Amino acid sequence: MTASIEVRLNVDFPNFNVNVDLALPGRGVTALYGHSGSGKTTCLRCIAGLEKSANALIRINGETWQDTAEGVFVPVHKRALGYVFQEASLFAHLTVRANLEFGLKRIKASERRVQLTQAAALLGIDHLLDRRPDTLSGGERQRIGIARALLTSPRLLLLDEPLAALDAQRKSEILPYLERLHDELDIPMIYVSHSQDEVARLADHLVLLSNGKALASGPIGETLARLDLPLAMGDDAGVVIQGSVVAYDARYHLVTVRLPHSELSIRVAHSALEAGKPLRFKVQARDVSLSVQPDAQSSILNRLPVTVISEVAADNAAHVLVRLDAGGTALLARITRYSRDHLGLAPGQQLWAQIKSVALLA
Repeated sequence: MTASIEVRLNVDFPNFNVNVDLALPGRGVTALYGHSGSGKTTCLRCIAGLEKSANALIRINGETWQDTAEGVFVPVHKRALGYVFQEASLFAHLTVRANLEFGLKRIKASERRVQLTQAAALLGIDHLLDRRPDTLSGGERQRIGIARALLTSPRLLLLDEPLAALDAQRKSEILPYLERLHDELDIPMIYVSHSQDEVARLADHLVLLSNGKALASGPIGETLARLDLPLAMGDDAGVVIQGSVVAYDARYHLVTVRLPHSELSIRVAHSALEAGKPLRFKVQARDVSLSVQPDAQSSILNRLPVTVISEVAADNAAHVLVRLDAGGTALLARITRYSRDHLGLAPGQQLWAQIKSVALLA
């Protein structure tokens, strides 16, 4: 996808510097991912204009918000953006409806692209409109905060770890609503998180930040499969794949999902889904084993022909990480060095990947 969000920043703090030069897609969800202190929130605040970089270029789909070389700096209130913080910070004395109308009033009626009824329906808060914030759960308050940001009809939606203050149950409640925004609104989002699960579920494009620098930036499937990044070293290492449903086996309750740009497919346990529906899933490196031939007698459901691309040492002396190609889709396998030597692995070798588990992400 042609990049249409440009972000070039150089921000100095005592003992810390954020220096990035990013070309990002102008649609979908871009995740800024990294450990605490990596510079994620600083990048987001600079894009919003809440933090001023001494030397910057920020251009959103052709609209320049900052260009230091040209002396351009658009103040925060004139940037067509919505900002969602970790805490919703609703007005306690106002009803939910009045909180939402506060965001709506910022925009002239003729320029409103998102209406209150639409935002309420997207975030599932229609039944909460007459209540006050102190009667709501944390997840409900955050959904209202997101709806309020949408009602500014933003050209860009910025989300700064919007689930960080929620417990696991509330996170699971709100994630489907974030997916709806991704699927139903043509508003690009930049999503800050240190949770790989959130990023895998929501993001189309991934920026990996560390110590104020961008280690990588690219489509999530390609970036997670890179062996030269620290992402491949963790226990959660794996790839995210966006496939499409091609069949459903009612007898065994199995959905067949075709891999992108390929005739290869996998089967997963699931209720019936219509053919053509996109389905995102993750395959962990630790759940992929390798064999020189398919074992039809195995209980493992999914076996794919693969080609060995490369390998690197893992984060311990016993294992290696192997990058594989499955009909144009990247896979990772975490296997022992003994198994590597026993199979005589080498780039270009044809093998079978046995996938012990597939995690559906939506």
